Amino acid sequence: MVDGTAADAATAELDGTWARDVRWWDVAFYVIVVLSALALLAAGVSGRALLVSLAAVATILVTYLAWGRRAARTRDQVPAHVYLVVAIACTLVVVGQDALGTLLLFAVFTQIWMLSEHLWAQVVLCVALAAGTALALAFDPQTGRVEPEELASAAPQMGVALAFALSLGLWTAHTLRQSERHARLVDELRATQAELGRASHEAGVLAERERVAQEIHDTLAQGFTSVVMLAQAASADLDRDATDAARERLALVESTARDNLAEARALVAASAPAPLQGSTLGEALRRLVDRFADETGTRVELAAPESPRLSSAEDVVLLRSAQEALTNVRRHADATAVRVELRQDADGTVLEVTDDGRGLPVDASGFTEGYGLRGMRERVAAEGGRLEVGPRPGGGTRVAVRLPAGTRPADPAGVRPAATSRTGGPR
Repeated sequence: MVDGTAADAATAELDGTWARDVRWWDVAFYVIVVLSALALLAAGVSGRALLVSLAAVATILVTYLAWGRRAARTRDQVPAHVYLVVAIACTLVVVGQDALGTLLLFAVFTQIWMLSEHLWAQVVLCVALAAGTALALAFDPQTGRVEPEELASAAPQMGVALAFALSLGLWTAHTLRQSERHARLVDELRATQAELGRASHEAGVLAERERVAQEIHDTLAQGFTSVVMLAQAASADLDRDATDAARERLALVESTARDNLAEARALVAASAPAPLQGSTLGEALRRLVDRFADETGTRVELAAPESPRLSSAEDVVLLRSAQEALTNVRRHADATAVRVELRQDADGTVLEVTDDGRGLPVDASGFTEGYGLRGMRERVAAEGGRLEVGPRPGGGTRVAVRLPAGTRPADPAGVRPAATSRTGGPR
């Protein structure tokens, strides 16, 4: 829905321009009326004719100040048409006294198109003014009659004046309508832009919230899980008076807590994950599997290039995927052996984590991806890759992340897989 607070800007600009123009129309109108009065005086009009003409001119000025000027600013049609009727009548009175009164036509024709907003009313008023002027020019004040010869002479002249007034007025009205239409379109475009800006901002906020939530799930939440499990194991060791084992557990608790603190600082700073700061992905994976083995006592085998040539975004995706896969092994697999393999070829990079645990449910409908796997899938998809989760041949679970090669160069020379097998600390 378009927000009205962002709209009407262009219309306001158009209204502001109109308000400035109206002031100049006022000046032009006053000049024409005063010049008409002066022309009557200069032409030697006197006596009753001069008094009637000046009274009519004064009436035009007074009614304009009372109704016309306000109507020009408010666009109120009732006072506008009241003024126009009075102005036309007074103009005809002046023209009936002397032909110089036709100078007022320049002002009144213009005001008809400026003040009236209805086309039919504009045309009717223009026709009435032109026809009335022709009759007034043919009117003889001495005899009180309309002279046919004078009417025959005045009618063509006023016909030309009417045609000119209608043509110019219609063109001006069309131009104004186009300007108003364009102003409304600009209003709508500005409002749409504002709405899109708000939607983009909200989408950005939501994306950032989801990113932070995923980072917390992949780092801090998993670290706290490790701390809780290690603390419980240390407590059990103390109950058995196995103080050396408890010390080892507590040392791991401290190490894990420090890593969590580093992850939290990296998250706040929006920098690379702590394990990747100053390290390659291969080194970060080695530390990850070593800690997993120490914390769980599970045998873990790592096969990965020492320095895989990947972008920083791909490093983050693969490291977080490995963390999530190992967390799921810890929570659900009840495995005794885990293998983490990172390999590269011409098609891209594959991270594969397999375990010999209980595996996925036989009934596929009974398996529902949790928040961690959904987040992993979204991370991988953002890099153009895909996530595969399924059973491992011979039992257990297999999780594979495949990232396309893209513009990344092929495997660098000298890359060699390094494998390590570990058995963790006290169970």
